[in-house]
Amino acid sequence: MPPTEGGRLDGPRLDGPVPFRARGFAPRDLPVAGAVTLVGLLVLWQLGAWSGVISTSFISDPVAIGQAIWTLARSGELWANLGASLQRLAIGWVVGTLTGLVFGLAVGLFTLARSPGMAVVAALFPIPKIALVPLFIIWFGIGEGSKVITLATGVFFPMVISTVAGIDAVPRTLIRMGQAFNMPWHAIVRKIILPGALPSILSGFRITTSTAIVLLVAAEMVGAEKGIGAFVLAAGNLYDIDNLLAGIVLLSLIGLAISWVLDRLERVLLAWR
Repeated sequence: MPPTEGGRLDGPRLDGPVPFRARGFAPRDLPVAGAVTLVGLLVLWQLGAWSGVISTSFISDPVAIGQAIWTLARSGELWANLGASLQRLAIGWVVGTLTGLVFGLAVGLFTLARSPGMAVVAALFPIPKIALVPLFIIWFGIGEGSKVITLATGVFFPMVISTVAGIDAVPRTLIRMGQAFNMPWHAIVRKIILPGALPSILSGFRITTSTAIVLLVAAEMVGAEKGIGAFVLAAGNLYDIDNLLAGIVLLSLIGLAISWVLDRLERVLLAWR
């Protein structure tokens, strides 16, 4: 590029508008690709069973599992177990999530609650909640109370941590800006802190739902007459591989349904992003 008079460098002339390059980083969801992946895995599984690569003596093929689910649905046993599990899951998750959210907001917003609250979480969170099931049975009996408390306890601590982390991640410059404009405290919390912490809180929902499903199965395997966990345990004791895997597939379907609901919830609540 030769210099011109005065030592200036003339760059290339642009006859048209400069293209916009700052597109940001926003990977898109492709639900069709996810569905194709799951279907492809099922097809490979079925082909492996038909070809003998996968031994059906130890693991059933998808067709046999589907037939088992259909038989359970026709007999009504599926709906009885599924209804009992969903009721426990909903109550335990809601109780644990709400209490964890309130506790996390208190720890994240108030100095007096922060150190004591995080000390309690640090001391109790590492305890495996499955190990507490016998203790909860002693305290609350073998009925629904011990199972709901097990789920709520397991959900509580991850919800607290996600809420506090979301509050701490809110840029402090935004809070100072609100204070500079004399916004009241409750308005700063409602308009700045909660929207900024919402992505972390919704991520906590995903973690707690998975945790609740795991604890649901563990709780139902101890003294429950109905429920997916009790059904899986009974099928395993009888070496009924088809029904055992049918119960596991039902748990996976519950997880997929909850994930779909949370995806829609995120799209609505985080549309501002």
